[in-house]
Amino acid sequence: MKYVGAHVSASGGVENSPPNAQAIGARAFALFTKNQRQWVAKPLTEASITAFKANLQKAGIEPKHVLPHDSYLINLGHPEKENLEKSRDAFVDEMQRCEQLGLPLLNFHPGSHLKKCSEDDCLQTIAESINLALQQTQGVTAVIENTAGQGSNMGHRFEHLARIIEQVDDKSRVGVCLDTCHTFVAGYDMRTAEGCENTFAEFDSVVGFNYLRGMHLNGSKAEFASRVDRHHSLEQGNLGLNVFRYIMNSDHFNDIPMVLETIDETIWDQEISLLYSLEQR
Repeated sequence: MKYVGAHVSASGGVENSPPNAQAIGARAFALFTKNQRQWVAKPLTEASITAFKANLQKAGIEPKHVLPHDSYLINLGHPEKENLEKSRDAFVDEMQRCEQLGLPLLNFHPGSHLKKCSEDDCLQTIAESINLALQQTQGVTAVIENTAGQGSNMGHRFEHLARIIEQVDDKSRVGVCLDTCHTFVAGYDMRTAEGCENTFAEFDSVVGFNYLRGMHLNGSKAEFASRVDRHHSLEQGNLGLNVFRYIMNSDHFNDIPMVLETIDETIWDQEISLLYSLEQR
């Protein structure tokens, strides 16, 4: 079964995100558990945690179908010690917030070398950062999102994801989230059924579907292989609907959160309906 939703607002408190998801017909959703553009945030209150869990149950959404996203400020591959420590501390805090909310996943961008170290060193630093976070937390899987490869961002090749996973000690608590826009602009062509077959076969060969924990379903404003990260609505841009038709009809994508981050939140309910309409029953 497919579980589709969107990255909904948690404005006013994390407890508001489940009803926001329910309002657009979501069976899954993403959220920020704190302000994504600030390093430090107030701890979650017991009242907020209790209300979140109650509202999640009311919405009929399971914790495993919620895919929280960490702060955009965090760079687990930072080449400078002080900034790396700051990122690692913030990441542990994000993992602990997921623990408190009873959520088993945390999605994050792997990191950037900032042209100050080699790609291999950066990938090793990212893996070390994950290991440190897993040692300090329980029950939460670190979910690496593939990137568009913009600037010095790592994670735009499946081989990058595999190299990180290879160096993570507890492989039961590391996974991958594939973003369709990022995958496309990174150079994996999914505009046809054949392209989808080839791309996902390569993913399975290099990384393995056993590590897939979530999807971000986005169209692309940018051109194929441009390594430019510009999301679009599903029916607009350069990607097309074939990849979403493929995903909605492949068992590889069952029982994981699949989250819209498309640019027009006023049509998220329509895009969710569109995705389910692509299922061939």
